[in-house]
Formats: sequence, C-alpha cells, structure tokens
Amino acid sequence: MFDDFDAAVIPLDESRIFVRHGGAGPPVLLVHGHPRTSATWHRVAPLLVRRGFTVVCPDLRGYGRSRGPKFTTDHTGYSKRAVAADLVAVMRELGHERFFLAGHDRGGGVAFRLALDHPGAVAKAAFLDALPIIEHLRPITLEFATQWWHWFFFAQPGIPERVINADPDAWYRGDPDRMGRENYEEWHAATRDPDVVRAMLEDYRAGLTVDVRDEWADWAAGVRVRCPALALWSLRDDLEQLHGDPVAIWRRWAPTSAGTASTPGTTWPKRPRTSSPRRWPVFSVGEPGPPGAESPGER
Repeated sequence: MFDDFDAAVIPLDESRIFVRHGGAGPPVLLVHGHPRTSATWHRVAPLLVRRGFTVVCPDLRGYGRSRGPKFTTDHTGYSKRAVAADLVAVMRELGHERFFLAGHDRGGGVAFRLALDHPGAVAKAAFLDALPIIEHLRPITLEFATQWWHWFFFAQPGIPERVINADPDAWYRGDPDRMGRENYEEWHAATRDPDVVRAMLEDYRAGLTVDVRDEWADWAAGVRVRCPALALWSLRDDLEQLHGDPVAIWRRWAPTSAGTASTPGTTWPKRPRTSSPRRWPVFSVGEPGPPGAESPGER
C-alpha cells in the first residue's frame, strides 16, 4: 500500500499531521472523511501518480496518526477552519503553494472551508459526496433527522465517547476484502483508539457550532468558492434523495461564472445510474476519471 510514497509527521503550531506523499508533477491534495485515514486513498493515489501528479494524503487533525490540540468546550481546535489551515501549512512544508484539491465526506467540508479561506492556494476543487453544513441543515426534515441522527448524537457532550468506546465494533464496521487489508487494519486501529474517537466527535461538535457560524457569516458576507470546482456524488447514497439536486446547491457557493477562457469555469457532471457496486471517481483536473477505491460514505 502506497508503494514509492514517503511518509512523515509534520509538526505545526497546534497539531502534528501524518502525511503520505509521492509522485511528480502538479500537486493534488486528497482529504479523507469520517471515520477514515489517509489510507482510504490507497487505490486512487497511485493512479494519480501514474497520470503525472504529485499526490498528498494527510490524516486530518485528530484522525489516524495525526494529533491536534487539547479539547475545549468551544470546539474551535477541531473546526473546519483550523483543520483547513493545517492542510495549507502541510502543503507549504512540502513546497506546494498552490494545488488541486479533493475532499470526500467530512473531508469535503474541510476542502470547502480551505477553498473559502485560502482562495490563492486552490487551483481547482472537487467536493465528493459533500455539501456545506448549513445546506444539510436548512431545512431539517424528519427524514434527514432520522437517517442522519448520528450528527446530533455525536455532538452531545461526553455521552458518545462512552457509548462508542464500550463497543467500537458495533459502531465502526469494515470489510477488509472491499477496503484492502492494510487500509482496513489502519482504519481498524484508529477507530479503536479513544483519543481518535474523541477527536472525530469534536469534528462533529465543531460542525454544529463554530462551523455553522462560520458558514452563515460567509454566506451573509457573500464569500464564495472562487476557483473552478467539481461536484460528484453517489446516486446509490441518500445525498440527492434528502437534499435535491446537489448541482443547484453547490452553485449557490461556487458560481458557474468562476473561471476564464483559459481556466474553464465550474463543471457539474452528473454520474450515470449503475447497478454495479458504488465506486468513487479519480480526481483529475476538473473532470471525472476512471473508478477508484470503494469507500462507503458516513458523513
């Protein structure tokens, strides 16, 4: 897994970020979701390297082998703004001031915040099975609250840690044949670490507090994603069922007018329906590529 990639732990002001990186060419930053690690990209990353990219796969702050600051009652240490700042710092440490960006699931929220806060760093962005948090929450329907109840459970103080750590196998289940044995073992070890579980819960607590406030503030101020962007989602998941057309939602935040004749504007391809198992596309400079690793979403 990740043959010919280097691995490092990069110390930052408030965190220590584990990162895998390899290849040569334009840099691409891949951001994983919950409850995963950078290993989730183990099938995608080599394909991108073969297509001529430098690929960077970090563990998000508190996830996997990365560590963040002490937990606080305001949850700011695990906000999308703080995590996005980590990733910009990591890319700069690796010599990349400007890069392509793809985020899946909760990592899509981090990618969204990074594109808003650091527009000069992002050449193009891809948001995979993700929406801005406030778009999930307005309006909250009975169906959303029933299917995504874990958002609100994870946000409770103290209780989720005790429940999850008492029986992690009941919460975090994976299939090594689908995930790949090494990816599965790394994921399994991480999700059985109480410190990682607490950090992942802080991600959700920040999501429903500081992250929501930040997004509403940006919405009111007219802050939008300025780079060309790509939205991809699985038709075999519930994103479209619960929220309607993701295209219309993302266009509120990433207008199609973003771009010039030499830099194509935002594109919104809709994946065809298929009866085959769900597979995620490779990020490739603004357009979908061949299928990559299977990755059941958790958001």
